[in-house]
Amino acid sequence: MQAHERHEANHDWLKDYIRDIPDFPQKGVTFKDITPLLADKKAFTYTIDAIAHHFDRDEIDKVLGIEARGFIVAAPLAYRFTAGLIPVRKKGKLPWQIESEEYELEYGTDRLEVHKDAISPGERILIVDDVLATGGTARATAKLTERVGGKVAGIATILELGFLGGRSRLEGYETFSLIRY
Repeated sequence: MQAHERHEANHDWLKDYIRDIPDFPQKGVTFKDITPLLADKKAFTYTIDAIAHHFDRDEIDKVLGIEARGFIVAAPLAYRFTAGLIPVRKKGKLPWQIESEEYELEYGTDRLEVHKDAISPGERILIVDDVLATGGTARATAKLTERVGGKVAGIATILELGFLGGRSRLEGYETFSLIRY
């Protein structure tokens, strides 16, 4: 069954576990804090189960977590899929040979890195992060995954800030977010 044919459950009740922090990290920005969701055993377990259920039709060889909150979601998903876990880190934090991808931020650029041997050619990779905002980080991670030989099975996030248009930067990739703002 194709993703667009599946009926997705309404996950909006999870919004009760997302805390708004006004003016963080700068004035005029409302930060969506997922720590209450992570702390609640029902909400966190549901989150992991719902993402796993969405991608359960696919063979997932490895789950790739984007620094830092993506690690929190990626680890239990890797366990659920009996898959390996790959950390994608910011520049300078990985100790071995790396492949990197630069991406644009609101003001300037940043770089993501992965170990060159983390992905074997043809492995199916689920990319996981906490929030889909502008799509720059997820897009850079997908490009990085493909450059080292992986196939992107999908991109999953807990929440999506739809008003920032990040999904449009991920055309060609199955993108799944539990809740949208």
